[in-house]
Amino acid sequence: MSKQTVLYEKHQAMGARLVPFGGWDMPLHYGSQLDEHHQVRRDAGMFDVSHMTVVDLKGGGAKSYLRYLLANDVARLKESGKALYSCMLNEQGGVVDDLIVYYLNDEWYRMVVNAGTTEKDLAWLDRMSTEYDVTITPRRDLAMIAVQGPNARAKVLPLLSANLQQTGAELKPFNAVADGEWFVARTGYTGEDGFEIMLPGEKAAHFWQQLNDVGVAPCGLGARDTLRLEAGMNLYGSDMDEETSPLEAGLGWTVAWEPEARNFVGRPVLERQRKDPHKKRFVGLVLTGRGVLRNHLKLFEGQQAIGEITSGGFAPTLERSIALARVEADIGETCEVEIRGKRVAAQVVKPPFARNGKATITL
Repeated sequence: MSKQTVLYEKHQAMGARLVPFGGWDMPLHYGSQLDEHHQVRRDAGMFDVSHMTVVDLKGGGAKSYLRYLLANDVARLKESGKALYSCMLNEQGGVVDDLIVYYLNDEWYRMVVNAGTTEKDLAWLDRMSTEYDVTITPRRDLAMIAVQGPNARAKVLPLLSANLQQTGAELKPFNAVADGEWFVARTGYTGEDGFEIMLPGEKAAHFWQQLNDVGVAPCGLGARDTLRLEAGMNLYGSDMDEETSPLEAGLGWTVAWEPEARNFVGRPVLERQRKDPHKKRFVGLVLTGRGVLRNHLKLFEGQQAIGEITSGGFAPTLERSIALARVEADIGETCEVEIRGKRVAAQVVKPPFARNGKATITL
């Protein structure tokens, strides 16, 4: 049986088309996925991301624990509220999940994990914690709303407490501030500026309505996916999983190799793969022929199969079909995609495709 967020009744009242996602009933769109996409690129839109799980990690061993657990290094976080994106790996170097972790102090960190992997993640967190002084607490009492777009911050700030208005106005990207149980982070999954706001579940419906009243449009999973694809952001389960390392998912930049003395889960495997000149590459594709790029379509150079699409779809900002793909290391500047038995030309590019309201590639 699917679960429902505290905003479920709001979604129904606003005419959302609700679909199963990661064990939850979530809005796919509120009428037009295309309009919602453009709303975020041009103004401001809001997403219910309360299906994701906030986890607090506290204790004298929290820092050491996370330095072992994550491929990125939380020792880089020096100021309260600073955020870090990282993969959490298994012993084979595969991605258990990708997440954001926030530093509150040396004995308190907060992370946000994906909805569909929550129970697996919590079991993994518990398994890896046995030798550390750390308490792991899922914050199921908190809801989370993402407000994204060029006008997002300006529309959100007047609705916050006086303290959050002041600190939030000065907040730098990938940082967060708190006021009681309200936690405002300048992060997102769309390639646009904005906030991700964690707040008490009982306050979420009222805040959602306040946002709507000031012109922040509700948006669903459909627009969230096209926005993140244009922004070149990975989707867990599509672009990486427990069989794929971050080095083959375009996430090598999230692995902190220094200091060499720091051991983290999966490091020995990644060290070997790092030196392999034949490891797969992660690239962007823009279709130059007719058709739509979809997940799992096969890629070719001549008669040689060279990889497959991991995420694909139509990009409203570019008005083109785009994709992320895992391919052979020696791929050239073009390739062909097999669509319904026919080969269609595509150009190989470096993501992102669009951010801050504009295309970032030229063809």
